[in-house]
Amino acid sequence: MNDVRLTPSLLLRAYAHGIFPMGDDETGTVRWFSPNPRAHLPLADLHVPHNLRRRVRRREFRVTSNRAFERVIEACADRDRTWITPRIIRAYSQLHERGAAHSVECWQDDTLAGGLYGVALGGAFFGESMFFRVSNASKVALVHLVRQLRAGGYTLLDTQYSTEHLERFGVVEIPRAAYMDRLDDALATETTWWPLSDAEAADLDRAVTAFISDAGTAGNEASASG
Repeated sequence: MNDVRLTPSLLLRAYAHGIFPMGDDETGTVRWFSPNPRAHLPLADLHVPHNLRRRVRRREFRVTSNRAFERVIEACADRDRTWITPRIIRAYSQLHERGAAHSVECWQDDTLAGGLYGVALGGAFFGESMFFRVSNASKVALVHLVRQLRAGGYTLLDTQYSTEHLERFGVVEIPRAAYMDRLDDALATETTWWPLSDAEAADLDRAVTAFISDAGTAGNEASASG
């Protein structure tokens, strides 16, 4: 399976079975992984350090989604050694065109300061990589992502592997069997991608459920008045 043609359909089938690809930038081959244990970030348990909370609240970055997918994935690949090879970039760009791969961008004025990308399938989001050109930009992107996932009904944020950096945000490892149970539940969940405004996502003093409740109330009032 190392040298099969990467297509959007193949990628989605792999993710649905807990498998993801990584490229080898020396040989050009693609290998497939399903680690045990598997790392994920419990969406209700995101830890946001005080300094980062302040940056998010102040809206030091303008945060968007799917405005610059190819720029984000290419920036994530821009390092001395990378698993994000040209084959991976082409495949995930095609997946993005099908609406299943998403990017999160942080901007200062019109400059791309940082971001991340990943794959959404049912109620699962599979985080692939992140980058920053301005300090804290990728961290702000992660905070916004978690807020948006919670608001949209997602139940699983897969980070594949755990690192000391990710553990600061609450990432934990669980046995692969437990992960697969969570993945199966997530795949059966209906979701909405990126439902909050930038200001709502940055308002960390309000739970995302408050914005959903407000939207529902406003919709009911509009229906009644109509």
